[in-house]
Amino acid sequence: MKQRNKEYIAIPACLKIENGALSKIGTYLKDSGIKKTVIFFGNGLIELFGTEVMASLSEAGIEVLEYQEFDSIKLEDVTALAFSLPNQTQAVIGLGGGKVIDASKYCGFLRKLPFISIPTSASSDGFSSASASLFIQGKRTSVPARMPYGIIADTAIIKNAPKRFLFSGIGDMVSKITALYDWQFEEDNGYAEVNDFAMMISKKAVNSFVRTPFCGIGDDLFIKELLDSLAMSGIANEIAGNSAPTSGSEHLISHALDKLQKTPQLHGIQVGVATYLMSLVQSHRYKRVRTFFTDSGFFNYAETLALNAADYEKAIDLAPSIKPFRHTYLHLEECRKKAKELLYEDEILKRIFHLAK
Repeated sequence: MKQRNKEYIAIPACLKIENGALSKIGTYLKDSGIKKTVIFFGNGLIELFGTEVMASLSEAGIEVLEYQEFDSIKLEDVTALAFSLPNQTQAVIGLGGGKVIDASKYCGFLRKLPFISIPTSASSDGFSSASASLFIQGKRTSVPARMPYGIIADTAIIKNAPKRFLFSGIGDMVSKITALYDWQFEEDNGYAEVNDFAMMISKKAVNSFVRTPFCGIGDDLFIKELLDSLAMSGIANEIAGNSAPTSGSEHLISHALDKLQKTPQLHGIQVGVATYLMSLVQSHRYKRVRTFFTDSGFFNYAETLALNAADYEKAIDLAPSIKPFRHTYLHLEECRKKAKELLYEDEILKRIFHLAK
């Protein structure tokens, strides 16, 4: 996979991650010169946040041309939505979880409009990425989009989201450890060219996060570091021109699970379990991964989900076909064999999959 040369790198023109950010959305967008916008909310979020958002935009003199709740990520639904936007629209705002963020992002991409990402959970780095996860022919598929023009994350809202979303974000963020090792492995074997700056950004992001002192995952500093690090991950991908800085063999397992299972778990949960597995296969920083997942409670949460080792075994075999142009550890037969053995041998994985006697 050859590195593409980039003369232009997009980064968010507006990046605000702080307590109370939602009430200042009007000020942030006014400073960016946006005067007319549409807003898509996740289900039930107009009632929760609509008044505050509309008041902030109105006070800043920004006109909301349309607003509605929207939670479909079917390609046909999102495409129809995109081409129904008023012609005067200057920006598309998505406020909510992964679905509405992905749908809004893709609407902006199709209409060549700036997209403002306002996540209400930190379940993955999707709120900062240049891709969208959509349902195409019944399967979740990652499609190209554009880096958000703006990211506005209110840490107080993120903190009060259900804990499962935080655990998902933890899993997705820690996965950069194994993803980066896969990327370096590809370069060492002549299959890719590592962009050193993208590598540095992604590495700094994950290292800053896993070294954050915390008493619990609801700590203000922990939430801020998680959001900052996830945002940096999206920028690392933009610099590289692909997702290699943040997505490796652990993500291939998760994508395979999405195809195999009728009801997959949250993306970051699947990725997190696969990250621990692949850190053992790679024999790379597995002690750090194990300690962080233990201390944060990620392993304990994963144990409550009735995950199936046989599903992961099938996903390991399917993983190389998800991105056949890559050359991660899982693209080697001996590594797939080792990964499948570890599912039934590692004590923590045995506990997660309820295999321990």
